[in-house]
Amino acid sequence: MKISLINLGCKVNQYEIDGMYEKLQKKYEVTENLEFADLYIVNTCAITREAEKKSRQMIAKITKINPDAQIIVCGCASENSPEQFMDKKNITTILGNAHKGKIEDYIGLKGCYVDELPTKYEDDLTVSAVRTRGYVKIQDGCNAYCSYCIIPFLRGRSRSRSLKSILQEARKLCKTCKEIVLTGINVSDFRIDNRRALGDLLYAMRDLPCRIRLSSMDESVITDEFLETVSSMPNFCPHFHISLQSGCDKVLREMNRHYTTADFFGKVEKIKKYFKNPCISTDVIVGFPTENDDDFERTLTFVKKMKFSDIHYFAFSLRPYTAVSMLEQLNGDVIRKRERLLEQIKRDSNLEFRKNNLGQELFVLVEKQNEDYSEGLSQNYIKCYVDNKYRENTMLKVLAKEIYKDGIKCDVIERVCKNKKRANRYDMVTGDKVDQSL
Repeated sequence: MKISLINLGCKVNQYEIDGMYEKLQKKYEVTENLEFADLYIVNTCAITREAEKKSRQMIAKITKINPDAQIIVCGCASENSPEQFMDKKNITTILGNAHKGKIEDYIGLKGCYVDELPTKYEDDLTVSAVRTRGYVKIQDGCNAYCSYCIIPFLRGRSRSRSLKSILQEARKLCKTCKEIVLTGINVSDFRIDNRRALGDLLYAMRDLPCRIRLSSMDESVITDEFLETVSSMPNFCPHFHISLQSGCDKVLREMNRHYTTADFFGKVEKIKKYFKNPCISTDVIVGFPTENDDDFERTLTFVKKMKFSDIHYFAFSLRPYTAVSMLEQLNGDVIRKRERLLEQIKRDSNLEFRKNNLGQELFVLVEKQNEDYSEGLSQNYIKCYVDNKYRENTMLKVLAKEIYKDGIKCDVIERVCKNKKRANRYDMVTGDKVDQSL
């Protein structure tokens, strides 16, 4: 039997698909490409109505590729509304977010198995071999209950993976890849013995022979103690994706976000004291139901002031169960106009960030070869292009020379690798050589 694993949505979903791949490949022929197969497993998303729509559209694409295919759906869209998949003749099995680690047990079963969400972390998916960049899931669920967000209802309460399990998986991944991204539904709420401990986890990973990068985080985690920890790590990537959502204090209160724009600004300024040219990116929701023109102008003003490295913005989407689910959605033309204004700020800020890095030495992990050049990401999340072809998963020390496409064109200074005879090991933040006995 050939199985195609299809992922929609976030990095957590991608980790789960990678974990399913590792389990199923021991017994089946498995691919993560959308191609002809006997069985398809679709890990769905429901963060917005559009995401849920794409989940349904994926089923239609699959049936065009193989009209006789069997399909298992799981994830947030089926957790939210299993009924939307029940009338699809090719769908044999419907799961939610529970028990994804036991996916092989559901192959051949027919019916709906959307069970109660777990209260403890289900540690039955692991990933041990990927190329270039690997994801490690450190927690699941969320207790924040922002007024617009459906995720706590679909993922359950926050629960953390054990430190031992995380480190075991990370050590295995370091054998095949050179960067690990720590991911979760609310990474900032990672706990050890019911105490917030993201800094402790990162410190425990300081000597791993690969870069460590964080996915989206909350501003509350940014403290002097946390920054002192990560700035002392030779393998930590200074890339902070901190969700803002709105630059208006009134809207932040109505979103049930527990900070002000002044709080947020102070945390970003604190980061800049510890790191030179860090990547500080953010999320912004456009068109929250109570957001008027003045509120959005405040957001534009604040975002300009922040000079983010990058901005991920998306239109507000009404979701069931949430505190604002009964409010009226803003006019689509209004939202699109606001998105265009934000897009220009995004482009200007990103260009300024890249210009600020010209003349700097960066460390680039090659991820792709094209006809004339290789490309990859720097430690501070800039897409870098270098002439000549280098294999994927090669680490390069480069000099940033000129703005190019959506990144920077760079000259290679030298190749960086673990072999002491071939190359030096460097602190990925300062560029200083590191004691190779570590």
